[in-house]
Amino acid sequence: MRSTGGALLRVIVVWAVSTLTMLVLAGILPDFRLQSGDGDSVTQVGLTAAWGAGAFGLLSALVWPVLVRALLLVPALVLGLLVFFLNGSLLLMALRLIPSGHGEAAPETAVVVAAVMSAVASATSTALAVRDDEAYRRRLYRLADRRRRRHRRGPGADGARPTPPGLLFLQLDGVGHRVLREAAAGGVMPMVADWLEHSHRITPWRTDWSSQTGASQLGILHGSTFDVPAFRWYEKESGEVMVCNRPTSAAELQRRAVARTGDGGLLTLDGASRGNLFSGGADQLALVLSVSARRGRANRSRAGYFAYFSDPANAVRTAVSFVAEVGREIVQSVRARLRGDGPRVSRGGLYPLIRAFATVVERDVVVAAVIGDMLAGRSAIYADLVAYDEVAHHSGPRGRDTDQVLARLDRSLALLARVAEHAPRTYRIVLLSDHGQSPGETFLSRYGLTLKDLVRAGCGLPVSRRAGTTPSGAEARAAVLAALHRPVEEGEEAQPRPGRREPVVLASGNLGVISFPGMPGRASREWIERAHPALLPTLANHPGIGFLLVDGEVLGPGGAVARLAEPGEAEALLAPFGPGAAGAVRRSDGFPHVPDIMVNSAYDPQTGQVHAFEEQIGSHGGLGGEQGEAFLMWPADLSDPDPPGPVGAEAVHRVLRGWLQELDGPQVPLGPAQPAVTGATAAAAAAAVDPAEAPPAEAWVKDPRSQAPPSGTFPSAGVSVPDESL
Repeated sequence: MRSTGGALLRVIVVWAVSTLTMLVLAGILPDFRLQSGDGDSVTQVGLTAAWGAGAFGLLSALVWPVLVRALLLVPALVLGLLVFFLNGSLLLMALRLIPSGHGEAAPETAVVVAAVMSAVASATSTALAVRDDEAYRRRLYRLADRRRRRHRRGPGADGARPTPPGLLFLQLDGVGHRVLREAAAGGVMPMVADWLEHSHRITPWRTDWSSQTGASQLGILHGSTFDVPAFRWYEKESGEVMVCNRPTSAAELQRRAVARTGDGGLLTLDGASRGNLFSGGADQLALVLSVSARRGRANRSRAGYFAYFSDPANAVRTAVSFVAEVGREIVQSVRARLRGDGPRVSRGGLYPLIRAFATVVERDVVVAAVIGDMLAGRSAIYADLVAYDEVAHHSGPRGRDTDQVLARLDRSLALLARVAEHAPRTYRIVLLSDHGQSPGETFLSRYGLTLKDLVRAGCGLPVSRRAGTTPSGAEARAAVLAALHRPVEEGEEAQPRPGRREPVVLASGNLGVISFPGMPGRASREWIERAHPALLPTLANHPGIGFLLVDGEVLGPGGAVARLAEPGEAEALLAPFGPGAAGAVRRSDGFPHVPDIMVNSAYDPQTGQVHAFEEQIGSHGGLGGEQGEAFLMWPADLSDPDPPGPVGAEAVHRVLRGWLQELDGPQVPLGPAQPAVTGATAAAAAAAVDPAEAPPAEAWVKDPRSQAPPSGTFPSAGVSVPDESL
């Protein structure tokens, strides 16, 4: 009774505040009235406002979810813009339902009134929820307790083991190890600082040569980074350019990884993938790029939009925050220009909208989806928050702009931590990143030409007098284009014409790749020197280029050559690029689709700066600086990775799988290739795995506290968690 009374009281308070808001707006706006032309008494006007506010609230609760579901196939950004107009339409309908018929508003005024009323109602509801926090907690506890009772009453529940803890993996895209440490120590991220002080441990991990989300997340979620040489590369047999953030390419990369590893991914059993390039084998998907190219019912990547925008208060709040973020970016850009900050790149055009999408829309939708996953009790959740990475590309890895983004991400982490306290199962929260960011002036800004211009000059081809720009390949840009159902990239380099003879030059941060379409297979150094005698010396001796990889050899400035087959040669030449650089280059040299020439920009160990071949002053994708130093942060009650930290995304995948094993959650076989398992086949798969075929103990992350032998079985398969949410 107390709970029902409290809920009724909150409804009455929100209704009263909405009525007052409508009265105020009617007095301010000339095209909005709540009385007849002859005038009404104060009481009549008040009743009219109460009717209108009540009808608007009821329509918002009943009709809005239906409208959003009907418009789910509309591109996400268009849906965001329609929010205001749909809300205005609901208000006009509400005014027509007033018995006296005295409510009237112009259509454009109705949009403003509806937006203000939704925002006020949302703020009031939030304030009441804060004041009645104990009631909120009690409701969540009752929900969790009801689920637990259902599990005990369910078929086969007798003697079932308690629900094991779940794992929530939160990827802070592009946040390097040092950046996170500095943000925590400097008070920018108090939630992270509290975790590090009381409950979590942290270690850096080293990326592959291709230090970008496509390679790292494919390795983390699917256990393989094989044959991903860069963010973009040209495949001669198909004549296609692979781009990691292009939906069709992401789907193909995921298919190849599953075929190579033999399992569906880290999230195959009772998992959820939110805001990622790849699914990880999860059945629950939202904003996942690798499935966004599908059409019809098979495309579930945008379901998270419906779950979030079905609440009109959420829709209006996000829309208002979106507009505010656009304004914030414009102000910050103008301020940087007036101060003469350098290095600097263009931040005009559509960039303010892309930034707002990454820092507001995608963040809000992903966080809401994760909250739903936790309250539904899913076993493994992996979500990517791309806000920092997008802003750091254009504002630099450090500074006031990125500090503000990190602070807002920290508040999202705090919110998720509070929700986890009320989830029907315990959650261990793991933070990690896919790469860092290295600062530096762009290659074009520093030297006045692009890598493509330099290659054409070395090949004796005409070079445009007006230097062009290379578009940024940030993940947020791809998410926006996927939401709009538009191709990720256009132009000659993205889709080379059939029969092209000129070299294809593509940029991936400070890593460039060059392919000769007319030469079948991988071009040898001898062929390149015979066909284009000046090309290799032009590239290797340029001050903005650190080294080249050509046919098993590393070429440096001044004629330096290191053969990868000779131990120690590459290690000496690549020592300035950090530990493991030679091994990363040697591994890439063995990929089937390695480009004919791979170009890594110069790197200054004193300043940590590189020169991106794209228009980014904070970049990643190659070797040099903090871009190759990501972080992994885990609860102290999980086992520690072997020091000094994982090397490569595939090693991170093995660590995460080991933690799933420790927590007795969904298991992914570590041994010989097993068929992918999803959904209803999980129990059958559990019974089909022979413990005798389990991999050796060394394959798992070492845990001295655990005496149970690792196996490929699924000991928790009988402990089900229903798909429910508030």
